Amino acid sequence: MPIASSTATSGRLLSLLSLLQARRDWPGEQLAHRLGVSERTVRRDVDRLRELGYPVQAVRGPDGGYRLEAGSELPPLLFDDEQAIALAVALRIAIVTGAGIEEAAARALATVRQVLPSRLRQRVDVLAVTAVESAGRGVDPQVDTDVLVALSAAVRAGEELRFDYRPPGPPDDAGPQPARRVQPHHLVVRQGCWYLVGWAPERGDWRIYRADRMTLRVPNGPRFTPRQVPGGDIATFLSARFKGSASADEWPCRGEAILELPAARVAPFADDGLVEELGPARTRLLIGSWSWAAMAATLARFDTEIEVIGPPELRDAFAELSRRAGRAARVVV
Repeated sequence: MPIASSTATSGRLLSLLSLLQARRDWPGEQLAHRLGVSERTVRRDVDRLRELGYPVQAVRGPDGGYRLEAGSELPPLLFDDEQAIALAVALRIAIVTGAGIEEAAARALATVRQVLPSRLRQRVDVLAVTAVESAGRGVDPQVDTDVLVALSAAVRAGEELRFDYRPPGPPDDAGPQPARRVQPHHLVVRQGCWYLVGWAPERGDWRIYRADRMTLRVPNGPRFTPRQVPGGDIATFLSARFKGSASADEWPCRGEAILELPAARVAPFADDGLVEELGPARTRLLIGSWSWAAMAATLARFDTEIEVIGPPELRDAFAELSRRAGRAARVVV
């Protein structure tokens, strides 16, 4: 469908610029058809874009045409609604990532916000993000932007959410489940994933949900009085919960072992463990885990001789792991 011709040259220029940004090469005839004007008018409009600073190059060949190249200076940009919201989300994340670009990202977001239509500005303004331990990893792109905006809006408004939740693993064949309820408090980016942290009234406890597994129901529920996460700090609270601790930010299980490997081969896989070099091929490793069985499995993956220093629970876990491995290795006739 041709784009309806605008009586205002500025409107037609915006349409032309949008088309040039959408793909690399445009034959002049196709541009004229999409804009509903003559090829001569397209040539004049291209000249106007060049005067505004857009490096539009003529493409030679049988069809001829135009290409928007990268220039030496940044000209005015044009975004559709989805691109504008995506840019605002990315800038919100950049402000809190600790990557050294916080001030520049904040200024860029202010610039973008200033020129947004009111309908988009309202969506951007409700988006509040907390980044926790996200350095070095990108953000999971599988979360729908509308979901993020809706979650952040509910956090700001203090409105209870109703939603369906898809747990990890294969689909559940138990049939339709009742909607979950949560009082949302924080929308968080942690190690590449989006999480919603909230109080679940029916369970009387705090819960953490992956945003990409949530399907929101409308409308939202009643308003609630915000609570404070245990300890008062969302980063510490999340760190403790992901370690399997209900209170202090520490592993429930801590053990020590000696591995017959150089420290340089152990350190990259020790996470927050303490690595001590004892010799060219001998390393002491002090690590934490949410269970003794998980700790034994973690040490076993180094594929080397292991000397357990303690505690006894770690030795017991290795003994149980050995029994399970023995049963798994049996040949069934």
